[in-house]
Amino acid sequence: MRTYAMILAGGRGSRLSVLADKRAKPAVPFAGKYRIIDFPLSNCINSGIYDVGILTQYRPRSLMDHIRSGAPWDLDRLNGGVQLLQPYVKGSDTDADWYAGTADAIYQNLDVLRNSRCDNVLILAGDHIYKMNYSILIDYHNSRQADVTVATLRVTPDEATRFGILETDASHRVISFEEKSREPKGTLASMGIYVFNYDVLSRVLQEDARDPNSIHDFGTNIFPKMINSSLRVFAFPYGAYWVDVGTVQAYWEAHMDLLQENPMLDLLDREWIIHTRSEERPPVNIRTGATVNHSLITDGCVIEGSVEYSVLSPGVKVARGAVVRYSILLTDTTVESGAYVDRSILDKRVTVGKGAHIGYGTDYTENRQFNIATGINVIGKNTIIPPNFKVGRNVVIGSDVTDDMYNGDMIRSGENFRV
Repeated sequence: MRTYAMILAGGRGSRLSVLADKRAKPAVPFAGKYRIIDFPLSNCINSGIYDVGILTQYRPRSLMDHIRSGAPWDLDRLNGGVQLLQPYVKGSDTDADWYAGTADAIYQNLDVLRNSRCDNVLILAGDHIYKMNYSILIDYHNSRQADVTVATLRVTPDEATRFGILETDASHRVISFEEKSREPKGTLASMGIYVFNYDVLSRVLQEDARDPNSIHDFGTNIFPKMINSSLRVFAFPYGAYWVDVGTVQAYWEAHMDLLQENPMLDLLDREWIIHTRSEERPPVNIRTGATVNHSLITDGCVIEGSVEYSVLSPGVKVARGAVVRYSILLTDTTVESGAYVDRSILDKRVTVGKGAHIGYGTDYTENRQFNIATGINVIGKNTIIPPNFKVGRNVVIGSDVTDDMYNGDMIRSGENFRV
Protein backbone atom coordinates (compact mmCIF):
# COMPACT_ATOMS: atom_id res chain seq x y z
CA MET A 1 0.00 0.00 0.00
CA ARG A 2 1.30 3.43 -0.94
CA THR A 3 1.59 6.22 1.63
CA TYR A 4 1.92 9.94 0.92
CA ALA A 5 3.21 12.15 3.75
CA MET A 6 1.95 15.71 4.17
CA ILE A 7 4.04 17.90 6.51
CA LEU A 8 2.27 21.00 7.84
CA ALA A 9 5.09 23.56 7.90
CA GLY A 10 3.39 26.95 7.55
CA GLY A 11 3.23 27.89 11.22
CA ARG A 12 4.29 31.32 12.38
CA GLY A 13 5.61 30.23 15.78
CA SER A 14 4.89 33.52 17.58
CA ARG A 15 5.56 31.93 20.99
CA LEU A 16 9.20 31.50 19.91
CA SER A 17 9.42 35.31 19.89
CA VAL A 18 12.20 36.73 17.67
CA LEU A 19 13.47 33.27 16.64
CA ALA A 20 10.46 33.11 14.29
CA ASP A 21 10.59 36.74 13.14
CA LYS A 22 12.22 35.91 9.82
CA ARG A 23 11.47 32.21 9.39
CA ALA A 24 8.68 29.70 9.84
CA LYS A 25 8.85 27.64 13.01
CA PRO A 26 9.89 24.40 11.19
CA ALA A 27 12.89 26.29 9.76
CA VAL A 28 14.21 27.34 13.19
CA PRO A 29 17.70 25.85 13.76
CA PHE A 30 18.00 23.04 16.30
CA ALA A 31 20.83 21.08 17.94
CA GLY A 32 23.64 22.95 16.23
CA LYS A 33 23.45 21.72 12.65
CA TYR A 34 19.77 20.86 12.06
CA ARG A 35 16.44 22.58 11.42
CA ILE A 36 13.32 21.44 13.27
CA ILE A 37 11.75 20.07 10.07
CA ASP A 38 14.71 17.71 9.61
CA PHE A 39 13.19 15.40 12.23
CA PRO A 40 9.84 14.55 10.57
CA LEU A 41 11.55 14.57 7.15
CA SER A 42 14.22 12.12 8.30
CA ASN A 43 11.58 9.99 10.01
CA CYS A 44 9.82 9.67 6.65
CA ILE A 45 12.95 8.52 4.84
CA ASN A 46 13.99 6.16 7.62
CA SER A 47 10.47 4.70 7.52
CA GLY A 48 10.63 4.09 3.76
CA ILE A 49 8.26 6.93 2.76
CA TYR A 50 9.53 8.81 -0.30
CA ASP A 51 6.39 10.72 -1.34
CA VAL A 52 6.37 13.91 0.72
CA GLY A 53 4.54 17.22 0.40
CA ILE A 54 5.59 20.18 2.56
CA LEU A 55 2.85 22.76 3.05
CA THR A 56 4.33 26.23 3.59
CA GLN A 57 2.73 29.61 4.23
CA TYR A 58 4.35 31.99 6.76
CA ARG A 59 7.78 33.33 5.65
CA PRO A 60 8.65 30.26 3.57
CA ARG A 61 11.93 31.44 2.01
CA SER A 62 14.27 30.05 4.67
CA LEU A 63 12.44 26.72 4.68
CA MET A 64 12.37 26.47 0.90
CA ASP A 65 16.06 27.31 0.68
CA HIS A 66 16.78 24.54 3.18
CA ILE A 67 14.71 21.87 1.41
CA ARG A 68 15.42 22.76 -2.26
CA SER A 69 15.33 19.53 -4.26
CA GLY A 70 15.34 17.32 -1.16
CA ALA A 71 18.71 15.73 -1.98
CA PRO A 72 20.02 15.42 1.62
CA TRP A 73 16.96 13.27 2.42
CA ASP A 74 17.17 11.24 -0.82
CA LEU A 75 14.00 12.98 -2.05
CA ASP A 76 15.30 14.34 -5.38
CA ARG A 77 13.45 11.68 -7.35
CA LEU A 78 11.69 11.48 -10.71
CA ASN A 79 8.99 9.26 -9.19
CA GLY A 80 7.85 10.57 -5.84
CA GLY A 81 10.23 12.82 -3.96
CA VAL A 82 9.43 16.11 -2.23
CA GLN A 83 6.99 18.83 -3.28
CA LEU A 84 6.80 22.30 -1.71
CA LEU A 85 3.15 23.30 -1.66
CA GLN A 86 2.28 26.98 -1.18
CA PRO A 87 -1.15 28.64 -1.21
CA TYR A 88 -1.98 30.19 -4.57
CA VAL A 89 -4.80 32.00 -6.39
CA LYS A 90 -7.34 29.41 -7.51
CA GLY A 91 -10.09 31.66 -8.83
CA SER A 92 -10.63 35.14 -10.16
CA ASP A 93 -9.83 36.83 -6.84
CA THR A 94 -6.59 38.75 -6.57
CA ASP A 95 -5.73 37.29 -3.15
CA ALA A 96 -4.30 33.85 -2.58
CA ASP A 97 -6.50 31.28 -0.88
CA TRP A 98 -4.53 31.20 2.38
CA TYR A 99 -4.75 28.01 4.40
CA ALA A 100 -7.52 28.63 6.93
CA GLY A 101 -6.62 25.70 9.20
CA THR A 102 -4.86 22.36 9.28
CA ALA A 103 -7.73 20.56 7.55
CA ASP A 104 -8.12 23.30 4.96
CA ALA A 105 -4.41 23.10 4.13
CA ILE A 106 -4.79 19.42 3.21
CA TYR A 107 -8.12 20.06 1.46
CA GLN A 108 -6.51 22.62 -0.85
CA ASN A 109 -3.98 19.98 -1.90
CA LEU A 110 -6.31 17.02 -2.42
CA ASP A 111 -5.37 17.06 -6.10
CA VAL A 112 -1.77 16.25 -5.16
CA LEU A 113 -2.93 13.26 -3.13
CA ARG A 114 -5.31 12.12 -5.83
CA ASN A 115 -2.60 12.26 -8.51
CA SER A 116 -0.22 10.28 -6.27
CA ARG A 117 -2.70 7.37 -6.18
CA CYS A 118 -1.90 6.78 -2.55
CA ASP A 119 -3.84 4.45 -0.26
CA ASN A 120 -2.90 6.15 3.03
CA VAL A 121 -2.10 9.75 3.90
CA LEU A 122 0.31 10.43 6.75
CA ILE A 123 -0.21 13.95 8.15
CA LEU A 124 2.61 15.39 10.24
CA ALA A 125 3.47 18.60 12.04
CA GLY A 126 6.72 20.16 10.89
CA ASP A 127 7.71 21.55 14.29
CA HIS A 128 8.18 18.59 16.64
CA ILE A 129 11.40 16.90 17.79
CA TYR A 130 11.25 13.10 17.94
CA LYS A 131 12.19 9.87 16.18
CA MET A 132 9.40 7.55 15.03
CA ASN A 133 9.18 4.63 12.65
CA TYR A 134 6.00 5.56 10.78
CA SER A 135 5.78 2.12 9.17
CA ILE A 136 4.82 0.69 12.59
CA LEU A 137 2.08 3.30 12.92
CA ILE A 138 0.81 2.56 9.40
CA ASP A 139 0.79 -1.21 10.02
CA TYR A 140 -1.18 -0.59 13.21
CA HIS A 141 -3.66 1.54 11.24
CA ASN A 142 -4.11 -1.05 8.50
CA SER A 143 -4.41 -4.00 10.89
CA ARG A 144 -7.38 -2.33 12.61
CA GLN A 145 -9.01 -1.33 9.34
CA ALA A 146 -9.13 2.18 10.75
CA ASP A 147 -10.42 5.20 8.89
CA VAL A 148 -7.96 7.36 10.78
CA THR A 149 -5.34 6.62 13.43
CA VAL A 150 -4.05 9.32 15.79
CA ALA A 151 -0.62 8.94 17.40
CA THR A 152 -0.88 9.67 21.13
CA LEU A 153 1.21 10.01 24.26
CA ARG A 154 0.54 10.60 27.93
CA VAL A 155 1.04 14.13 29.27
CA THR A 156 0.78 15.59 32.75
CA PRO A 157 -2.56 17.07 33.89
CA ASP A 158 -0.97 20.54 33.82
CA GLU A 159 -0.01 20.09 30.16
CA ALA A 160 -3.30 18.58 29.02
CA THR A 161 -4.97 21.93 28.31
CA ARG A 162 -2.45 22.54 25.48
CA PHE A 163 -3.38 19.39 23.57
CA GLY A 164 -6.21 17.59 21.89
CA ILE A 165 -7.28 15.00 24.47
CA LEU A 166 -8.75 11.61 23.53
CA GLU A 167 -10.78 9.00 25.37
CA THR A 168 -10.58 5.41 24.15
CA ASP A 169 -12.19 2.05 24.86
CA ALA A 170 -10.29 -1.15 25.66
CA SER A 171 -9.48 -1.73 21.99
CA HIS A 172 -7.94 1.78 21.60
CA ARG A 173 -10.89 2.97 19.55
CA VAL A 174 -11.44 6.68 20.16
CA ILE A 175 -14.79 7.53 21.75
CA SER A 176 -14.24 11.27 22.31
CA PHE A 177 -11.86 14.02 21.21
CA GLU A 178 -11.64 17.54 22.67
CA GLU A 179 -9.21 20.13 21.32
CA LYS A 180 -7.41 22.16 24.03
CA SER A 181 -10.22 21.96 26.55
CA ARG A 182 -10.00 24.08 29.71
CA GLU A 183 -11.18 21.03 31.64
CA PRO A 184 -9.69 18.02 29.83
CA LYS A 185 -11.20 14.61 30.51
CA GLY A 186 -7.85 12.85 30.65
CA THR A 187 -4.18 12.94 29.77
CA LEU A 188 -4.05 10.94 26.52
CA ALA A 189 -2.90 13.61 24.05
CA SER A 190 -2.78 13.83 20.28
CA MET A 191 0.75 14.27 18.88
CA GLY A 192 -0.46 15.91 15.67
CA ILE A 193 0.43 12.75 13.72
CA TYR A 194 -2.41 11.11 11.78
CA VAL A 195 -2.83 8.29 9.25
CA PHE A 196 -5.96 8.49 7.06
CA ASN A 197 -7.35 6.24 4.41
CA TYR A 198 -7.23 8.48 1.35
CA ASP A 199 -10.86 7.91 0.34
CA VAL A 200 -12.11 8.72 3.82
CA LEU A 201 -9.88 11.79 4.10
CA SER A 202 -11.07 13.13 0.76
CA ARG A 203 -14.71 12.70 1.73
CA VAL A 204 -14.54 14.24 5.21
CA LEU A 205 -12.48 17.21 3.99
CA GLN A 206 -14.92 17.99 1.21
CA GLU A 207 -17.80 17.81 3.69
CA ASP A 208 -15.91 20.09 6.09
CA ALA A 209 -15.17 22.61 3.33
CA ARG A 210 -18.92 23.03 2.78
CA ASP A 211 -19.60 23.67 6.48
CA PRO A 212 -19.82 27.45 7.07
CA ASN A 213 -19.46 26.97 10.83
CA SER A 214 -16.20 25.03 10.66
CA ILE A 215 -12.77 26.53 11.34
CA HIS A 216 -11.35 23.66 9.23
CA ASP A 217 -9.15 22.15 11.93
CA PHE A 218 -8.55 18.44 12.44
CA GLY A 219 -8.81 18.51 16.23
CA THR A 220 -11.69 20.95 16.52
CA ASN A 221 -13.84 19.80 13.61
CA ILE A 222 -12.75 16.68 11.73
CA PHE A 223 -12.17 14.15 14.51
CA PRO A 224 -15.28 14.93 16.59
CA LYS A 225 -17.43 14.66 13.44
CA MET A 226 -15.82 11.35 12.47
CA ILE A 227 -16.40 9.92 15.95
CA ASN A 228 -20.03 11.08 15.96
CA SER A 229 -20.48 9.48 12.53
CA SER A 230 -19.23 6.12 13.88
CA LEU A 231 -16.18 6.10 11.62
CA ARG A 232 -13.31 3.97 12.84
CA VAL A 233 -10.99 6.34 14.74
CA PHE A 234 -8.15 4.67 16.63
CA ALA A 235 -5.37 5.84 18.95
CA PHE A 236 -1.79 4.64 18.52
CA PRO A 237 0.14 4.67 21.83
CA TYR A 238 3.65 6.15 21.66
CA GLY A 239 6.05 6.17 24.58
CA ALA A 240 9.41 7.50 23.37
CA TYR A 241 10.85 11.04 23.38
CA TRP A 242 8.70 13.71 21.74
CA VAL A 243 8.58 17.44 22.30
CA ASP A 244 6.75 20.37 20.73
CA VAL A 245 9.40 23.11 20.71
CA GLY A 246 6.82 25.82 20.20
CA THR A 247 7.81 28.01 23.16
CA VAL A 248 11.08 29.58 24.25
CA GLN A 249 11.11 27.42 27.38
CA ALA A 250 10.46 24.17 25.46
CA TYR A 251 13.08 25.05 22.84
CA TRP A 252 15.72 25.71 25.50
CA GLU A 253 14.80 22.61 27.52
CA ALA A 254 14.96 20.36 24.44
CA HIS A 255 18.54 21.51 23.86
CA MET A 256 19.46 20.91 27.49
CA ASP A 257 17.97 17.39 27.15
CA LEU A 258 20.58 16.67 24.47
CA LEU A 259 23.38 17.45 26.93
CA GLN A 260 22.47 14.76 29.45
CA GLU A 261 24.84 11.82 29.97
CA ASN A 262 22.30 9.48 28.36
CA PRO A 263 19.99 11.70 26.29
CA MET A 264 16.53 10.35 25.48
CA LEU A 265 17.02 11.61 21.91
CA ASP A 266 20.21 9.98 20.64
CA LEU A 267 21.66 11.96 17.73
CA LEU A 268 24.58 9.51 17.53
CA ASP A 269 22.30 6.62 16.52
CA ARG A 270 23.63 5.43 13.13
CA GLU A 271 20.55 3.24 12.70
CA TRP A 272 18.28 6.31 12.60
CA ILE A 273 20.19 9.20 11.07
CA ILE A 274 18.74 12.71 11.15
CA HIS A 275 19.61 14.12 7.73
CA THR A 276 20.05 17.82 6.98
CA ARG A 277 21.46 20.31 4.52
CA SER A 278 24.60 21.93 5.89
CA GLU A 279 27.43 23.90 4.36
CA GLU A 280 31.04 22.79 4.51
CA ARG A 281 32.91 24.27 7.46
CA PRO A 282 36.39 23.56 8.81
CA PRO A 283 36.84 21.40 11.92
CA VAL A 284 36.19 22.80 15.40
CA ASN A 285 39.20 24.73 16.71
CA ILE A 286 39.60 24.54 20.51
CA ARG A 287 42.60 26.62 21.45
CA THR A 288 45.01 26.61 24.38
CA GLY A 289 43.33 27.64 27.62
CA ALA A 290 39.79 26.91 26.42
CA THR A 291 37.47 24.71 28.49
CA VAL A 292 34.46 22.84 27.09
CA ASN A 293 32.12 20.69 29.20
CA HIS A 294 28.79 18.96 28.46
CA SER A 295 28.30 20.79 25.18
CA LEU A 296 27.57 20.21 21.50
CA ILE A 297 30.02 22.08 19.27
CA THR A 298 29.45 22.24 15.51
CA ASP A 299 31.93 22.62 12.62
CA GLY A 300 33.68 25.95 12.16
CA CYS A 301 33.54 26.99 15.83
CA VAL A 302 36.59 28.63 17.39
CA ILE A 303 36.75 28.43 21.18
CA GLU A 304 39.30 30.23 23.31
CA GLY A 305 37.12 30.85 26.37
CA SER A 306 34.84 28.67 28.52
CA VAL A 307 31.76 26.79 27.27
CA GLU A 308 29.60 24.55 29.44
CA TYR A 309 26.14 23.00 29.04
CA SER A 310 25.67 24.82 25.74
CA VAL A 311 24.97 24.14 22.06
CA LEU A 312 27.03 26.04 19.48
CA SER A 313 26.01 26.15 15.81
CA PRO A 314 28.50 26.44 12.91
CA GLY A 315 31.00 29.29 12.97
CA VAL A 316 30.45 30.46 16.55
CA LYS A 317 33.44 32.22 18.12
CA VAL A 318 34.04 32.41 21.88
CA ALA A 319 37.02 34.66 22.60
CA ARG A 320 39.57 34.32 25.35
CA GLY A 321 38.15 35.15 28.78
CA ALA A 322 34.54 34.84 27.58
CA VAL A 323 32.10 32.48 29.32
CA VAL A 324 29.08 30.75 27.77
CA ARG A 325 26.81 28.74 30.11
CA TYR A 326 23.48 26.94 29.58
CA SER A 327 23.01 28.72 26.28
CA ILE A 328 22.21 28.14 22.60
CA LEU A 329 24.28 30.12 20.09
CA LEU A 330 23.23 30.00 16.46
CA THR A 331 25.39 30.29 13.35
CA ASP A 332 28.28 32.80 13.20
CA THR A 333 27.56 34.39 16.57
CA THR A 334 30.57 35.99 18.26
CA VAL A 335 31.17 36.36 22.00
CA GLU A 336 34.05 38.76 22.48
CA SER A 337 36.69 38.68 25.21
CA GLY A 338 35.51 39.02 28.79
CA ALA A 339 31.81 38.71 27.86
CA TYR A 340 29.46 36.48 29.84
CA VAL A 341 26.42 34.68 28.37
CA ASP A 342 24.16 32.71 30.73
CA ARG A 343 20.83 30.92 30.00
CA SER A 344 20.39 32.66 26.68
CA ILE A 345 19.42 31.92 23.09
CA LEU A 346 21.35 34.01 20.54
CA ASP A 347 20.16 33.90 16.94
CA LYS A 348 22.46 34.00 13.90
CA ARG A 349 25.26 36.57 13.63
CA VAL A 350 24.76 38.12 17.06
CA THR A 351 27.80 39.96 18.42
CA VAL A 352 28.30 40.19 22.17
CA GLY A 353 30.76 43.01 22.84
CA LYS A 354 33.76 42.87 25.14
CA GLY A 355 32.84 42.66 28.80
CA ALA A 356 29.09 42.53 28.11
CA HIS A 357 26.92 40.39 30.39
CA ILE A 358 23.77 38.61 29.15
CA GLY A 359 21.86 36.97 32.00
CA TYR A 360 22.90 39.49 34.62
CA GLY A 361 21.82 39.47 38.25
CA THR A 362 19.23 37.56 40.27
CA ASP A 363 16.09 39.45 39.27
CA TYR A 364 13.75 36.96 37.56
CA THR A 365 10.88 39.30 36.77
CA GLU A 366 8.61 37.48 34.32
CA ASN A 367 8.42 38.47 30.68
CA ARG A 368 4.64 38.33 30.33
CA GLN A 369 4.51 38.95 26.60
CA PHE A 370 6.46 35.78 25.82
CA ASN A 371 5.69 33.84 29.02
CA ILE A 372 9.36 33.52 30.03
CA ALA A 373 10.01 33.23 33.77
CA THR A 374 13.05 30.97 34.24
CA GLY A 375 15.77 33.47 33.34
CA ILE A 376 16.12 32.71 29.62
CA ASN A 377 17.03 35.58 27.30
CA VAL A 378 16.44 35.64 23.53
CA ILE A 379 18.51 37.87 21.22
CA GLY A 380 17.40 38.34 17.59
CA LYS A 381 19.37 37.81 14.39
CA ASN A 382 22.19 40.25 13.49
CA THR A 383 21.90 42.13 16.79
CA ILE A 384 24.88 43.75 18.50
CA ILE A 385 25.25 43.90 22.28
CA PRO A 386 27.61 46.81 23.05
CA PRO A 387 30.79 46.38 25.13
CA ASN A 388 30.18 46.28 28.90
CA PHE A 389 26.41 46.35 28.37
CA LYS A 390 24.20 44.35 30.78
CA VAL A 391 21.08 42.37 29.94
CA GLY A 392 19.02 41.07 32.87
CA ARG A 393 16.93 37.90 32.72
CA ASN A 394 13.77 36.96 30.79
CA VAL A 395 14.68 39.66 28.26
CA VAL A 396 13.86 39.58 24.53
CA ILE A 397 15.83 41.82 22.14
CA GLY A 398 14.72 42.12 18.52
CA SER A 399 16.63 41.48 15.30
CA ASP A 400 19.02 43.91 13.57
CA VAL A 401 19.59 46.06 16.67
CA THR A 402 22.80 48.09 16.36
CA ASP A 403 24.90 49.46 19.19
CA ASP A 404 23.69 53.04 18.65
CA MET A 405 20.04 52.13 19.36
CA TYR A 406 20.41 51.50 23.08
CA ASN A 407 19.65 53.96 25.86
CA GLY A 408 21.79 53.59 28.96
CA ASP A 409 23.94 50.60 29.79
CA MET A 410 21.38 47.94 30.75
CA ILE A 411 18.10 46.26 29.83
CA ARG A 412 16.33 45.16 32.99
CA SER A 413 14.79 41.75 33.63
CA GLY A 414 11.43 40.98 32.06
CA GLU A 415 11.68 43.72 29.46
CA ASN A 416 11.58 43.64 25.66
CA PHE A 417 13.66 45.85 23.39
CA ARG A 418 12.71 46.61 19.77
CA VAL A 419 10.52 43.51 19.48
